[in-house]
Amino acid sequence: MEKGYTVAGSVRSRSGKNADTVAELETAGASIVEMDVTDTASTDRGIAQAIEALGGLDVLFNNAGIGSYGIQELMSPEDMARVFDVNVMGVQRVMRAALPHMRGQGRGTVFYTSSLIGRIATPFYGTYCASKWALEAIVECYRTELSGFGIESCLIEPGAMPTAFFDGMVAPNDPAREAEYGEFAAAPAQSADGLAEMLTATPDQRPERIAEAVVGLLERRFGQKPFRTVVDQFGVGPEIERYNDVLNDLTRNVMTSLGIEDMLKLNA
Repeated sequence: MEKGYTVAGSVRSRSGKNADTVAELETAGASIVEMDVTDTASTDRGIAQAIEALGGLDVLFNNAGIGSYGIQELMSPEDMARVFDVNVMGVQRVMRAALPHMRGQGRGTVFYTSSLIGRIATPFYGTYCASKWALEAIVECYRTELSGFGIESCLIEPGAMPTAFFDGMVAPNDPAREAEYGEFAAAPAQSADGLAEMLTATPDQRPERIAEAVVGLLERRFGQKPFRTVVDQFGVGPEIERYNDVLNDLTRNVMTSLGIEDMLKLNA
């Protein structure tokens, strides 16, 4: 809003714990709609209300997400489905609600929040990694399939940030199976403590950097934004960027060999 953008945001409920935040954002000039990305009707309604409040929709930011943490075998199928329902199907619901408008106007920008561990898998984050790997694959397809409609796609890949995101993570509840892991059952908690120490020791690893990255991308010319943007101060970022560069070259070569490289035209 400070940059002159008209903004609409979403929350699952405007009341309760969100009431103060909603009031603060609306006072600052944002429009806040209720939307639950795990519910198709709610998503359709929320997107429609946002478009009405804004008088259109030029930029869409898929930022809803839920984490998970624990030994992979202990994750029940229901645990995994909950994570995928938000991180993967939730994005699909939002896209299906928003794209008819964007395609109709012939131009748009879509941002997606992925993760560094949407590029590599690390222990105890298997379900979350899998959901973000799936998101990356889906967005690869949206990138190409929407380019002819004037819609550019941008993936944001942040590292771990010190936010309340960790408080709502899905954790397994299978004590009998966990006991079979013996001393190793304590490894996830020990690893989480180590990450917390790293975050404390790296004050530059702050969530505001994600917002700064998004604003920076918005300020770049249409069609000249990079497809992937890494946001990380832990030192892992350069390695992921190198991986992304190799994949980008590989993708372009494959598309060229298939005669469809023009479908990559809207990303630098």
